[in-house]
Amino acid sequence: MGDGRWGGADRWRSAGSALGRVIVVWAVSTLTLLILAGLLPDFQLQSADGDSFTRTALTAAAAAGAFGLLGALVWPLLVRALLLVPALVLGVLVFFLNGSLLIVALWLIPDGRGAVAPETAVVVAAVMSAVASATSTALAVHDDDAYRRRLYRLTGRTRPRASDGSPEQVPGTVFLQLDGVGHHVLRDAVADGLMPTVAEWLDTGHRLTPWRTDWSSQTGASQLGILHGSNEDVPAFRWYEKDTGRLMVSNRPASAVELQRRAVRRTGDGGLLTVDGASRGNLFSGGADQLALVLSMAARRGPRNRSRAGYFAYFSDPANAVRTAGSLVAECAREIFQSTRARLRREGPRVSRGGTYPFVRAFATVVERDVVVSAVMGDMLAGRTAVYADLVAYDEVAHHSGPHGRDTDQVLRRLDRSIALIATVAEHAPRPYRIVLLSDHGQSPGETFEGAYGLTLKDLVRAGCGLPVPRRVRRTRSGSEARDAARDALRLALHRPVDETGETARELPARPSEPLVLASGNLGLISFPDVPHRMTREEIDRRHPALLRTLAHHPGVGFVLVASAEHGSVVLARDGAEVPVAELDDAGPLAVFGRGAAGAVRRTDGFPHVADIMVNSMYDPATGTVHAFEEQIGSHGGLGGEQSHPFLLSPPELSPPVGAGEELVGAEQVHRVLRRWLRECSGPQVPLAPLPPREISPAADESAGAVNHPPHP
Repeated sequence: MGDGRWGGADRWRSAGSALGRVIVVWAVSTLTLLILAGLLPDFQLQSADGDSFTRTALTAAAAAGAFGLLGALVWPLLVRALLLVPALVLGVLVFFLNGSLLIVALWLIPDGRGAVAPETAVVVAAVMSAVASATSTALAVHDDDAYRRRLYRLTGRTRPRASDGSPEQVPGTVFLQLDGVGHHVLRDAVADGLMPTVAEWLDTGHRLTPWRTDWSSQTGASQLGILHGSNEDVPAFRWYEKDTGRLMVSNRPASAVELQRRAVRRTGDGGLLTVDGASRGNLFSGGADQLALVLSMAARRGPRNRSRAGYFAYFSDPANAVRTAGSLVAECAREIFQSTRARLRREGPRVSRGGTYPFVRAFATVVERDVVVSAVMGDMLAGRTAVYADLVAYDEVAHHSGPHGRDTDQVLRRLDRSIALIATVAEHAPRPYRIVLLSDHGQSPGETFEGAYGLTLKDLVRAGCGLPVPRRVRRTRSGSEARDAARDALRLALHRPVDETGETARELPARPSEPLVLASGNLGLISFPDVPHRMTREEIDRRHPALLRTLAHHPGVGFVLVASAEHGSVVLARDGAEVPVAELDDAGPLAVFGRGAAGAVRRTDGFPHVADIMVNSMYDPATGTVHAFEEQIGSHGGLGGEQSHPFLLSPPELSPPVGAGEELVGAEQVHRVLRRWLRECSGPQVPLAPLPPREISPAADESAGAVNHPPHP
């Protein structure tokens, strides 16, 4: 009986506290309206004849109350309707819709005492939403129950899910992927004070473990392996499949669906998140039922599985919408300022950052971050067992600004604040959580291949095939080298002279097939679509005698992989180096690329859809630079430097990822580690049947280390 009385008292105390906070927020909002009415000439809270201060204050209070009610009742309906609007458009509409709600609120005031110009309404509504949100947060910060309820509201939750009756609360696990943040970048960011939350975790016993990617060091291959346990037959970010005639691109919905389907068929289970999991901001679902911004599910219909469904919970709060929209505009301005500064200072290397890129960057660093972080917070408050989320901000900025510098330092600081927020919310969740940070790859700096040598990889391939090459080679020393290589290729291929302009005296004859050249960072893939099988070196030499030699001897190329009727497959490099893949080791022509390169190349060579010719750019170990075959001064996708060395940061309660002296190699092995941690936390979460064994040659096993599982944003 006493317990009932105390329970009732607690409820009344809680209700009174909530009512008090509402009154305070209302009062602060009213005061804000009065101040804005005094500052802005196009905003009036008085009749034409003037009113007393008391009457004006009552008008402001009525307007603040009406605006708050409209925000709570009407705004969620508007956001749900806007789920069909592109995200970048939504960022602009947020301000106008919020201003429209203010106009309606003023219209509801009796006697027509409220009036505001439409353009001023946008400003007033934005300030009102921001002030109300800040006040509510400040009032709740010292009240755990109030703060928890506010978090539930901001993340679209009303209450935690009902307990399953277990006597102990088993911990859940949150995997946060910092896309593109390499092991060295994270370590330097901690040392430089950019990521204090991560630094504190390391000081309290968290383990920082580097791991080595597969040859295709990019998100499609790595995340497919991490979430689904298999990235077999993913040779690059984009590749051509001769048997289907399909161009596969990892970040296209149709390709992501197919890659996920193949992985599930190969492994026999749905993925890492099949039991009570949530996938947020990823290319693949991992078998999760709860999805937000998941590319492989973008075409799926239904309120729970639509890719945009994650927007609703976040933007249903007008304060969130206004804050994110404001940050979106600020990020666009920041990118324009930074790119202009780099251009005026003639900083190099540099790529074009105009057009729509400022909006693309703003979406990746603001909208995607805010929605994903909010979704993760909601998952923890809902008590979900396993959550995997990808934060892509650093990767996007590093591609265009370079992986090291002021631009990316700012992004790392903001990522750390997001991590800190998630860690804080974990303290209010209905179950304990273990937060694991990881990355899918790093990024290697360097001037683009075209910037260094004056022509693209496609131009070089066409020259080696004797096909016309556009005249855009720059007059630099590197450009001269490229022109000389193109001239030599033409002479060898056509057995005819080339004039002083580098062009043939008469029009080149038509070819039965032109090569398809695709780029994935500093990895290039060359295919001949008219040949149904993987072409051999001998077949390529008969058709294009100069092509392979032109590629292998170019100063911007590190090595070339091609099949051979005589040797199986061979790696070609400068100075005439030719090594059969079966005999590759880390001391040969791949030595500069580091430990495990031979095993990575050997594994990719066995993929059914490996290209006719695989080209990896040069790598300079002294500077850590590579040459991307795309317009990127921070790149990943092949071998060479920091791109191949991501990280795994785990709390001390979890078992070590690998034993002492062992290496963590390949995304598939990372998947096995994460599966083990889920079992340690909550019992079996995914099917325990082992993945099908692979045959590993002694050379590959030796090159990759004792724990090597053949390798492979």
